[in-house]
Amino acid sequence: MSDADLRQEELVGHVPALRAFARSLANDASHADDLVQETVLKAWSNLDSYATGTNMRAWLFTILRNTFYSEFRKFRREVEDVDGKIAAQVPDRAAQDGVMDMRDFEKAFAQLPPDQREALTLVGASGLTYEEAAEICGCAVGTVKSRVNRARVRIAELLGTEKDKAENDPVTADL
Repeated sequence: MSDADLRQEELVGHVPALRAFARSLANDASHADDLVQETVLKAWSNLDSYATGTNMRAWLFTILRNTFYSEFRKFRREVEDVDGKIAAQVPDRAAQDGVMDMRDFEKAFAQLPPDQREALTLVGASGLTYEEAAEICGCAVGTVKSRVNRARVRIAELLGTEKDKAENDPVTADL
């Protein structure tokens, strides 16, 4: 198997992690899928510039992140459903408490600033180290730690849980 084939195979293996990261940034499944598709296209077309032996996951996450923020700058003048009135009109009833808890978490997560959502996703959901997340975000490790902590505290506030309870929550405990 050639070096190019190995790189292509490794790229494809990172698509699920890219999708999860994109979902956290975009807060919309179709937009997240578009981001992943754009990221894969950019990476695939520039695969020859990828340095073998370096962290492909970080390289892909950086491409995705830069794509997201480029689009964000382009579309920031669009009207958003900030108060959720349009979304509230969509009929959707959950039958299980776990589903409702997850929806509450998703709503709280969506209220975080993009930099905090990004840090929380990279460290918490994607399992990257603070150092890897800092490399992807292009900032200091302490900045990533601060963003993760602020995100965790804000989610606990939005969900109405005490800080002690939030620290024992499996979703945010290891962050």
